[in-house]
Amino acid sequence: MAEMAVTVAAAAGTLRPCTGVSQAAPGGRRAVGLALWRPLAPAAPAKLRLSSPAVRVPRAASPAAVEQDGSNTDTVPIPKVIIDQDSDPDATIVEITLGDRLGDLLDTMSALKNLGLNVVKASVCLDSSGKHNKFSITKSSTGRKIDDPELLEAVRLTIINTMIQYHPEASSQLAMGATFGPEPPTEQVDVDIATHIDIYDDGPERSLLVVETADRPGLLVDFVKIIADINITVQSGEFDTEGLLAKAKFHVSYRGKPLIKGLQQVLVNSLRYFLRRPTTEEASF
Repeated sequence: MAEMAVTVAAAAGTLRPCTGVSQAAPGGRRAVGLALWRPLAPAAPAKLRLSSPAVRVPRAASPAAVEQDGSNTDTVPIPKVIIDQDSDPDATIVEITLGDRLGDLLDTMSALKNLGLNVVKASVCLDSSGKHNKFSITKSSTGRKIDDPELLEAVRLTIINTMIQYHPEASSQLAMGATFGPEPPTEQVDVDIATHIDIYDDGPERSLLVVETADRPGLLVDFVKIIADINITVQSGEFDTEGLLAKAKFHVSYRGKPLIKGLQQVLVNSLRYFLRRPTTEEASF
């Protein structure tokens, strides 16, 4: 990992306090990284899959196969993974939190490198919500931030898989535990109740789309595809995984302008239809 310029802010068991931790305040960030999220082709199928061999995510090991660190208690904190395209114009920021249990920094960096990414900076900090691992990552091929929704989703799933490998007790707290983990979630989220969609004006050139819904694999890719299908441009954004929920914020525009009320309603209806409709397996045709 010689090419990784890593700065880990931890010494002698002492972590620095967190500063500038991402917050979900509408309109709270300046416009950076515009046009970095290229819309997917409208001709793509409605259900997109992570098809590239470089983005396959293995199933996590069973609890018996994972070395425990003594941190497994009755109360498991809510796992959080934040993928932030707004804070840094030159790199994608990833933030991972699982109470004070996270300790797999180097292994997470290695997993990201296997996706064709460079970790140009890494840090660990501690606040009242727990220990935060933060990474600044770029594509090895370009040296720039990630601009491909499929690769962003692969990053998210890879990090969740690594988290479950080191902390299998988190499997039941994550929607992805049913896919990658040894133990599925103990509760199910009602999609109709969990889904909230809002659109705010965010300056003279864009709007802010905020979506909260039940999490599942491929959701980030599907969001971008649905938005692109109605010719709305995703300029930048943030995608958060919080336990069983996914929370997305996208800066969007239509021909360089904020979305008018009619187009806002079209976007909301499209997202609601997609998120709430029952899925049909290909094998049923």
